[in-house]
Amino acid sequence: MRPTPYGWPRRDHWCLWIEPGASDGPAARWDQAWAAAVAAAVASWQELLPLTVVSDPERAQVLVWRRRPPLRGGRASHGRAELALLVVQRRGELALEPHVSVSISPGQRPEAMEATALHELGHAFGLWGHSDDPADAMAAVPGATPVRHLSPRDRATLQWLQAQPALLLSPAAAAGIESAAPAEN
Repeated sequence: MRPTPYGWPRRDHWCLWIEPGASDGPAARWDQAWAAAVAAAVASWQELLPLTVVSDPERAQVLVWRRRPPLRGGRASHGRAELALLVVQRRGELALEPHVSVSISPGQRPEAMEATALHELGHAFGLWGHSDDPADAMAAVPGATPVRHLSPRDRATLQWLQAQPALLLSPAAAAGIESAAPAEN
């Protein structure tokens, strides 16, 4: 893991928007399975971080989309998180804020969707690195069984990250940044 040029992309409190699905009709069953998997992953992170699920995407720093991420380098993926740093006005002052778009493919088994959501939300909450242990939710290469719970290493890494200074925005940087280049993971 490494910080952005402006510091660590972390927050003390995150707002999430989760793409709503169909409530009836043929797609409802699949959309509800996806929503349940994402909700379970959010609940795992909520044990460690203050999170609020909001109904208005404009109020969220994390947007969770029900879609397969586009191919990257010719490779398919079941999930992806993309970070952008935005200059926002909060209480009359300019601040640098992480905004993350998370795509989670609905075309997986429920257990795999939950594991994918757990992993990609970890990136969204600032864990932009990967673990070398397949028992960790943040493993670069998942093992045969989907990891649906945060490991002690995942928890320790998040605790370490939360102790780091948040993003800092100097007046000179604020004048030159509209939106920093997005990072992907």
